[in-house]
Formats: sequence, C-alpha cells, structure tokens
Amino acid sequence: MSRGRWTLRTVGETVLEELGRFGPQGALGDVVAAWPDAVGAGIAEHAWPARIARDGTLTVAASSSVWAFELTQLEATVRERLAAALGDGAPKRLRFVLGRLPERGPEASEDASAPPPPAVSEDARRRGEELARTIEDEHLRALVARAAAVSLARAETRPDDRPL
Repeated sequence: MSRGRWTLRTVGETVLEELGRFGPQGALGDVVAAWPDAVGAGIAEHAWPARIARDGTLTVAASSSVWAFELTQLEATVRERLAAALGDGAPKRLRFVLGRLPERGPEASEDASAPPPPAVSEDARRRGEELARTIEDEHLRALVARAAAVSLARAETRPDDRPL
C-alpha cells in the first residue's frame, strides 16, 4: 500500500528483503519454514536446518550420528523435496552433522496452566476500541482493541492485576 512517498509493508516483507542482502545465507528462514512439510514430522523431530554456507550448502543438525548418517544416505531425496517446496531457492547441497536442535515449544494442549481468557464486557470492549482508535491500520487497530479489551476484562475479574 502506498501513501504519498511512503510504502507500507509488513514486517515479514521487510525482514525477507534485508535477509536477501546476505546472499544464500539469508535464505535460511525460507528453508526453516519449509523444512517440516518438506521432510515430514519424523525427520523434522530429529534434524533441523542450522546454517547455509557461502557456497549455498545447507548444514543440517541431526540429533544423533545415526540420524546424520541415515539422512546423508537420503540426501538426494531430501534435496528433491526441498526443491519442490522452495523452487530455485532450494539448497543445491546438503551436509548432515551431529548438532543441537532447537528446543520444541510446549504443545497448546500441554499448557493447562494458562487460564482461559475472561469474558469481555461491553464496557471493556468499548474502552479497548477507544484506546486503539488512533491506529491507522484497520487490522492492527482491531487486534490491539481486542487485546486491550481482554486485558481490561482480566483486570475487572482480578482487581489486583494492573490494567493497561
């Protein structure tokens, strides 16, 4: 969207543009995003993209030397799957090494400690909309208004919590 001489872009678009300045190494975000669907959940649980070298080789950290060995044997298949997902942005070579994998976040169903959101009163909804009224972007304004309303409702149900 363009307003005058300024062009509004999403944060994601800006980040991808900046990463493009790093050459092949900047494509790691695309590889990470495509990895689970391209290789499947089983492999993604035991191997994860770690870095891309200047020559475009993707180094993949594996949870054990056995996984690294097995995936080395399957390199052509993994490359084909990544090429199907990423097109021309797919790495041309893969290298599997023993390494640390990123920590897995808690599954949504496992987080039973999070309290359910409170019921939002009409007053809290109106106050949230008022707090967000100066935000130009309609989608962002609605998100902020909703978050403010939930925060205000939570403060109404638990007065010891600080409101916005």
